[in-house]
Amino acid sequence: MNQSMHHVGVLGAGTMGTQISAHLANVGVKTLLLDLPSQESDRSSIARRAVEQLSSIQPPPLYSPDKLSLIQVGNFEDDLPRLSSCQWIIECVVEKLEIKHQLWEKVEPHRSPDTIVSTNSSGLPVAEIAQGRSEDFQKHWLGTHFFNPPRYMRLLELIPTARTLPQVVESIASVGDRLLGKGIVIAKDRPNFVANR
Repeated sequence: MNQSMHHVGVLGAGTMGTQISAHLANVGVKTLLLDLPSQESDRSSIARRAVEQLSSIQPPPLYSPDKLSLIQVGNFEDDLPRLSSCQWIIECVVEKLEIKHQLWEKVEPHRSPDTIVSTNSSGLPVAEIAQGRSEDFQKHWLGTHFFNPPRYMRLLELIPTARTLPQVVESIASVGDRLLGKGIVIAKDRPNFVANR
């Protein structure tokens, strides 16, 4: 499996989704950050505002302001087809199983075969989040638990399920270590994984 990572989709423009996008941009990865559609004329304004606020956060999530240009924004209604070019899609939405299920159901038709899919959930069972998804999805599915703030916290927990391909875990471990500068811990899929217990 190709361990280079050029384009990543991030679902959810809250604190973690936005700052994970920022850290991916720090290392030169083009990122598509999606959130709910807004009622405003700019339907992607929720994600756009989250990105604009990155320059005022302390400690700074970005190496330099010019990295903002690597983060594109969109919304869950108009821009899901843009995920087809992503090599990795990370979900960072609210910790409610039903919401995660509904989102992945909408996203999966736009996922290319072999694209890695993961959740940043810090406590929900990873296998349960992927229930009902296709066999190929399940084989490329795992938990990728970043800690806040992602630029500064060195740990990245990887939580494979019984169906996750070993090469998927190896690929994300390599990206986490070599590209993102993270110490990798492989955790079992049980409540709160390793670091939250």
